[in-house]
Amino acid sequence: MTLANLRLQITRKAKQLGADLVGFAPVSRWEELNEVPAPFYPQHIFPFTRTVIVLAVPVFIPMVDTTPSVVYAELYNTTNRILDEMAYKLAQFINGKGHRSVYFPRDAYGDISALIDKPEAAFSHVLAAKYAGLGTIGFSHALLTKEYGPRVRLVSVFTDAELSPDPMPEKELCIHCELCSKCCPTDSLLSSQKPVADMDKHNCSIYHQQLKQRFCYPCGVCIKVCPIGNDRKLYGQPTQKYLKEKKDLGKEVNSNDYPDWTHIRNFGSL
Repeated sequence: MTLANLRLQITRKAKQLGADLVGFAPVSRWEELNEVPAPFYPQHIFPFTRTVIVLAVPVFIPMVDTTPSVVYAELYNTTNRILDEMAYKLAQFINGKGHRSVYFPRDAYGDISALIDKPEAAFSHVLAAKYAGLGTIGFSHALLTKEYGPRVRLVSVFTDAELSPDPMPEKELCIHCELCSKCCPTDSLLSSQKPVADMDKHNCSIYHQQLKQRFCYPCGVCIKVCPIGNDRKLYGQPTQKYLKEKKDLGKEVNSNDYPDWTHIRNFGSL
């Protein structure tokens, strides 16, 4: 079997398993772009790696809109299960074709409290997705895709097969509206002149720990308010509602302006 045919089979299998987006990145891009220290390169984590395959599934805007809620928490947990199962099965499929393969779990931390003092994972799926041509990185540090904006969840599969890469987007998708920063409940995204915001990761992690204790983790406000993505054509973009929410709900958690969101938030979590 040629590597071109293997790539087609991997893409077809990933789609059959439920991946909405699939991209291929050569490990050389980590060295060429040099955006993270060498220990975070995939070829340093699993030395046999020559290609990283990134899989993505979307999260639905109306469910993310209810955050923080058990509804969004369950959506997040569901996509996590789907991603890990897809990646496991795809790695096993590639192994069956005679190439070494493993997957890197979608979050890879035991509990959000582990990120308070060390707010990073051993491998960045966001960076891998950028290198695999799925999108660009926005002001919020999230991957932006033309299909779903930042409303995707990611997982990566490593293999020794040298598969042809996807081109990286030439145009940045972020329009720097800074809605993510303006609506952040903890003001963790600090405005800057750089393409990606300075971020108080410690502050963000503490807030997420609080949400975990209330059974409505994670936050997700920065991804829900983003105007980028074709999914906005289906669900719309209530920018003013998003902008008012932080101030209004700070005064009255059961504000009549958000009966749909507040109803869901009042049940199933603390």
